[in-house]
Amino acid sequence: MEFRNMISKYLNNHAETQDNHWDSTLRTHYYKTTKEKAMRAIEGILGRSETYELHSISEEHGEISVKVKKRRQAFIIVTIIMVRPFQTAVDFSVTTETALPFDFGYSTKIIQRLYKEINHVLPLITKQAR
Repeated sequence: MEFRNMISKYLNNHAETQDNHWDSTLRTHYYKTTKEKAMRAIEGILGRSETYELHSISEEHGEISVKVKKRRQAFIIVTIIMVRPFQTAVDFSVTTETALPFDFGYSTKIIQRLYKEINHVLPLITKQAR
């Protein structure tokens, strides 16, 4: 991990996941499920929580937008794509709404917390199985 990447992780107000992210905790997670079941599971996790408020759901595009109500305000876009039968990718894009141009890693922590919650509900496909 480069020093520049480590600094930008904390001195930025935005974080998002991708397949080949330098930070292993921000890599796309793949689940052994269908897009519809993943949408329902994630919608249930976010809907039951007092921390999150569902903003909109687009079944056609596989996107859920969410606002973080507690602590610092943030906006989350969850993208759910079925790449193969029973292999669904879940990605996050989180932007923290702050007066400062950085959030000290808060947006990264939101992604890590959400992946942890989803991993308890949906079967994660490990790296070896991809």
